[in-house]
Amino acid sequence: MTTLRKITATLLATATLAMPAAAQQDEESAPNNTSQGDVSVTIYQNGQSLVQDVRRLAIPRGTTRIEFPDVSAQIRPATLSFNAPDTAIVEQNFDFDLLTPSKLMEKAIGQTVTLIRTNPATGVETRERAEVLSTAGGVVVRIGDRIEVLRDDGLPVRVVFDEVPPNLRARPTLSVTLNSSRNGTRDASIRYLTPGLGWTADYVALFDEAEGTVDMQGWVTLTNTTGTTFHDTDTLLVAGNPNAGGYSAPRRDLVQAGTQTADRERLGDFYLYPIEGRTTIANAQTKQVSFLDVQGVPARRVYSADLGWLTNQEDPTPVTTSISFNSSREGGLGDALPAGTVRFYQRDQQGNPQFIGENRIGHTPMGSTLSLRTGDAFDIYSRSEIENRERITPDEYERSARFRVYENGELARTVEVDRSVTYYRTTMRYTLTNAKPEPVEVELTQRGLNRGWYSLDYRVVAEDVPGEQLNYDARLYRITVPANGERVVRVTYESRY
Repeated sequence: MTTLRKITATLLATATLAMPAAAQQDEESAPNNTSQGDVSVTIYQNGQSLVQDVRRLAIPRGTTRIEFPDVSAQIRPATLSFNAPDTAIVEQNFDFDLLTPSKLMEKAIGQTVTLIRTNPATGVETRERAEVLSTAGGVVVRIGDRIEVLRDDGLPVRVVFDEVPPNLRARPTLSVTLNSSRNGTRDASIRYLTPGLGWTADYVALFDEAEGTVDMQGWVTLTNTTGTTFHDTDTLLVAGNPNAGGYSAPRRDLVQAGTQTADRERLGDFYLYPIEGRTTIANAQTKQVSFLDVQGVPARRVYSADLGWLTNQEDPTPVTTSISFNSSREGGLGDALPAGTVRFYQRDQQGNPQFIGENRIGHTPMGSTLSLRTGDAFDIYSRSEIENRERITPDEYERSARFRVYENGELARTVEVDRSVTYYRTTMRYTLTNAKPEPVEVELTQRGLNRGWYSLDYRVVAEDVPGEQLNYDARLYRITVPANGERVVRVTYESRY
């Protein structure tokens, strides 16, 4: 806290402001202490929200100025739209200089205030009129013929201000100059964009490894840092990032993208998640609302190891542990999942849920298969080693060819070698260990096989476990490792790199 803020916080803890009694009564009689009307809020996940506020106002004929207190303190004035029957907007102003101790002192420069000091020994109060000269780095005042710096020494001092400066507001206020063709009470609506309102999805998942299922609860977490409380609002959440721009990174959590349409309202390319009933979103508050509750969804634990080309590990490395499940309508979560964090729990022998890891997901269409990494396995390790690597002749390389390309019974292509080409035969040894009392399956993926145009003729000439070619760059091996045991798997590649 700066020196000025410390001093003003001390001086104004019990400061007195001259406020008309009628104004105080208006403040106290306002419902929920707010001037807002029928409020609806649409909250996006890109840091922006749309606020729509319909208020019943008495608007006189001709040109008049109407104030809208309790708008967002972070309102974007350029996004404001106003609408009322038989009324046109002439001018708008947003008063965001809010009433705070520091602002009061700053606005009082050149003005006279009353300092009330209390003698700690006798309790006697003394009053002095003081002119505020400066608040730069501290409060400097003139009292009679002397200049005094108000110290942050903890002594009981109060400051009495004669009035609230006209350009300071207790609440964020939008003022609008209108031109009305008639006199009367009618609905007037304002609509604007504001940052400061946000939401995220949080998922709580209880994993039952023995049953192979997961119970999933989804929570919407609302946050409000706008400086304004939105009372009794109709709240709509939009899952997506309008005009997010930038580069969309590949998703390692998404094994297979879904193709099912969720039973939710859509807006363009986004799904809508309305909050049931009206709710108050208080400033500086976090609120959670449930939107998903599903039990007994099939799930399984997956152990995996991803290896780059010619990975030669000196020491064993723990494999990754993940939990895989589906969001399909049949046998899955049955919903589109907005981006958020999934936190997994598992019961111990006493039946108490214990936290076992978390990971984020992106916006996920219904019917998708996800595999979320929760950490590293404690008992299962892998080690990748180059057991043998040697150069081979072009003739040896040609002998390992699996096919020739013919068209209409004739050889379609002849390769003329006009430069020296080096070929390699590489044998990789993968060692997996398991300290668990039951066998486990490890999904080992050898990546980095595609090294560019010159490598498109690599070959797998021998493998202890049949592999599955995921794409030209990666090959998957599903390896069963015995309980309290070790498994060694060898694969031989021939390549030009």
